[in-house]
Formats: sequence, C-alpha cells, structure tokens
Amino acid sequence: MKPFSKKALPIRHILLAAFLLACLLPTVLITTLAFYEAKTTLTTEIKHDMQTRAAATADEIDRMMFERLQNVASWSQLEIMQDIRIGDVDKRLSKFLDELKSSYRNVYTELYVINNNGVVIAASDSNKLGLVTAPSTQWLSTKLPQGEIYLAVLVNDQLPLSADITDSLEGGKIGTLVAVFNWKQINPILEKNVSGRSAAALFDTKNQLLAMTPNWLEDPQSKRIKVSATASGYLGFSGFSWRIAINQHKSETLKPVRHMAYIFEWLLAATVLLAAFIAIPVASSITRPLAKLTAFANNFIRAPSAALPPAGGPTEIHVLSEAFGKMISDLEQSKENLMRAAKLAVVGEMAAAMSHEVRTPLGILRSSAQVLLRESKLSNEGREVCGFIISETERLSKLVSTLIDAARPRLPEFVEADIAELALQAAAMLRTQAEKKNIALTCEVDTPATAACDTEQITQVLLNLLLNAIQLLPEHGKILMQLSKTDDHVIITVADDGPGISAEQREQIFDPFFTQRAGGVGLGLAVVKQIVMAHHGQISVHTSNMGGAEFKVELPISGVVTQ
Repeated sequence: MKPFSKKALPIRHILLAAFLLACLLPTVLITTLAFYEAKTTLTTEIKHDMQTRAAATADEIDRMMFERLQNVASWSQLEIMQDIRIGDVDKRLSKFLDELKSSYRNVYTELYVINNNGVVIAASDSNKLGLVTAPSTQWLSTKLPQGEIYLAVLVNDQLPLSADITDSLEGGKIGTLVAVFNWKQINPILEKNVSGRSAAALFDTKNQLLAMTPNWLEDPQSKRIKVSATASGYLGFSGFSWRIAINQHKSETLKPVRHMAYIFEWLLAATVLLAAFIAIPVASSITRPLAKLTAFANNFIRAPSAALPPAGGPTEIHVLSEAFGKMISDLEQSKENLMRAAKLAVVGEMAAAMSHEVRTPLGILRSSAQVLLRESKLSNEGREVCGFIISETERLSKLVSTLIDAARPRLPEFVEADIAELALQAAAMLRTQAEKKNIALTCEVDTPATAACDTEQITQVLLNLLLNAIQLLPEHGKILMQLSKTDDHVIITVADDGPGISAEQREQIFDPFFTQRAGGVGLGLAVVKQIVMAHHGQISVHTSNMGGAEFKVELPISGVVTQ
C-alpha cells in the first residue's frame, strides 16, 4: 500500500494566500475593533439620548400634574365655591364649572362639587346634579401651598383630583371640589418623546403601569434597549416618584451600526480585490522564472544542450539560476573527467600488458643490436640497420613509459617554487631542438612568481606544451611563453603562430589519444591537464594574437606545502 501523501500546493497559491492573509488579517482586526468601538460608542450615545428624553418626559409629566393639582387647589379657594352653602340655588357655581371645563377643552372630563353628605350640588354636567356619590378610594395625596390634594384610583383613563372647600366665615369643611382629569392627556407627552419603533411607559412606585404608547407591548422586551428616569418634581411640587421607561428596538437603534458594517464589508471586499490584484503579479513574477527554470531542467535531462539556464526574477531566483548553470557546468566537467578516466583506464591496462610483454623483447633487441655493432666485419648497411633497431627500440620504450605515467600519475608533492625559473629552464632545455627547425623560442618572465607546486610535474607540463608546439610548427615559426600573475593565481601562456586549433578540436584536444600530429600518440596534453587539475588549476586553449594556438595555464598561488 502506498503511503498517504498530501499534495503540495503551488508556490503561487502559497504566496497569494500569504499575501492575502498578511493584508486581510490586520484589516479584519482593525475593522472588527473599529466596528466594536463604533457600536459601543453609538449604543452609549443612544442610551444617553434615551435617558435624556426619559428625564425630559418625566419632568413634563410632573409639570402637567403640578398644573392640574394647582388648578384644583386654586379653584377650591375661589369665592364662588362658597355658593355651596346655599346649595348653588342660582346655578352660578355649575355654570362656572361648565365654563372651566370648556376652557380647558379635553383636559378635564367633568368638574363637580359635593357637600359633606356626598350629594352633587354643582357640576359641569347638569345630569349629575343631585346624585349621591360614593366616597372615592384614595390613591395618592400631596400638599401644595394652597392646600392638600387627593388623587383617587385611576379607572378607565379617569383620574379624579379632589380638594376640600373650607367655609371662609366659620372655617371647617363645607364640601369637596372634584376635577376628573383626562388621563389620556399623558399619552401625547409619551408619544412626543419617542419616534419610529421606540416606546414609552409610565410606572408608579409599585411598578404598576399607568400609561404607555401603543407599541409598548408589540415586541419582546429582550429585543429592546431600555432606559428609565424617575420624576423629580416641579417647582415646589415634590412629585409622586413616577418612573418613565423608554425602550427602543435594537434593529432601529443599531441601524447606523449595520450601515457601518456594510461599509466595512465593502471595504474588506475592496481590500481583498486590491490585495489579489497586487499579489497575483507578484506571485507570477516569482513563479514564472521558477517555472522556466523547471522546464529548462526537464528539457535538459531529456535533451542536454549548451544553452544557459533562463535568468531573471528576484535575486534569489537569479542566484538559483546561476547555481543551476554552475551545476550543469560541473556535470559536464565531471562527464569529461569520467570519459578521460575511462580512456586512461584503457591506457593503464595497455601499459600493464606492454610493461611486461614489450619491454623485455625491446631490451633484448637493443642489446643484440649493440652487440652486432661491435663486430668488425659488419657491413655499413648492417651498421645502419642496427642503428635503426636501437633508435626504434628506445622510442618504443619511451612510449611504454609515457603510457605508464599517464595511467598511473603520482600525487603532486607541493613545495614553494619559483615558476619563472621553471619556465626559463624548460625553454633552455628545448631551445636547441627548436633551433634545428629555425623556430624562434622566446620566454618572457620578467615578473617574479612563486607558487606551491610539484616542480617536476610543472616542468613536465611546460616541456610538453613547448614540445607540442615545436613538433607542430613548420620551420621559421615562433613560440612565445609569457608569465603573469593576479592576486591569487600564476598564469603561464604558451602561444605560437602555427595552424592553430579549430573550435571543434578544442573540445577534444585534452582527450587521451587525440592528436594533430602524424605519428603522435595523443597523451601529452592529456597528461598536462591531469597534472594541472591535480594542482587545483585550470588549463584552456585559445587563438593566439599571432594566429596560432595559445595554451593558458592558471595555477593557484596558495597551496598545501608538503614537507
């Protein structure tokens, strides 16, 4: 069973999600905090406004009640009230009460005066005259400067207000003035201070409902914001401590908050769109070079080419592309090294066989030829043949030695050496051979250059390069060996004016058994590169300023010195 593996998200999706999260998270937090703060502040302000309206309503009701109570108290002390003593025989008091009721319009539903026996002797409504009234159940009472006022129980929106009438001559109570206050006059006051789905109600000290707006019971109280204020009296009237409650529906109260929430939602949506508009190109600018690099890698695996990896994009992608290019270069170099190692392995096998099977017969042939040369009766032709045998056996012996050296190179022994001195020595050793072909061999080493190297192997490198040029050049050719250095490398250049090396041959010039010279083995330059690489250096071939070939050897100045 295959193990479960979660599919990885594309980097553009990760970048987009990260960018959106980075933009949205602060926006959401700030928006939420702002919304909560605005909601709290608005709710507080609304409650404060409702509290102010409730207090104003309570004060207005106290003012209205004070006016009604003061009316009753003042009227009870008027001179015309003394007509009660004669039973209002001329109906003057009744007419006065009717005029009062009419002047106050709907404030009072009726006004009447009863004697101490409970008989109505004067009334705004003539039908009430002579009726015997039952004593009213007292509900509240209050004392004004004009006298004490009594409030009967509120029934059917009728609130009887009464005050005792005192005999102006003899003193003592002679009757009672009753003004039935139209309690519906309270409703406009309640309704005036509410709007929309707001509701108001009036409660007494026992929390009994006295009055309310029509919509007080419409919605559950749980869906409302509630405030209340207690009446504090008016002028000298201490009031009855009635409580005004105002409720406002939450949906209406928080309507500005919901409007603000809609604005925040639009702002959040705009932020998402803007973040996506910015994030998508940014993510593409990063992922596009990666996609190109991935496609290049896939194509390179299927069909290797000399094309460089695609560049561009952010610095990290550019660095990755350069690293990938260097990796390709290293792979190509490793491939060349493996091929060279394989060829050298073949050389090693040949050398091992030739070392035993060829050297011994060659030695016997050379010794036999040398013995024949001592014979005094040997003809001139015989002596010439013996000379050919000796020279050819020596050449074959040198070839076997070269094969062995190429197949089994020894590790360099690093010591501090003067490269300039080694170059001069190499040129001196081959100058005679160059002069035989009238080749001008020049060595320019004016700059002192010291490096850690194996002197014997570096000398072999210089000799092979010079000898290779001498063998390829026609007569009257030119060879120039120059020495220069940088901060960390010594550079040796060997240039000539010969036929040069074509671009196609430069890729194979250091391969074993590749040669441009008829009769050559093709191991000299392979050994040269092997030695240079063992010294952690580089060797390259170019076209010289003289039109021929130019070999450039770069050796690091610092190295591990072997004691």
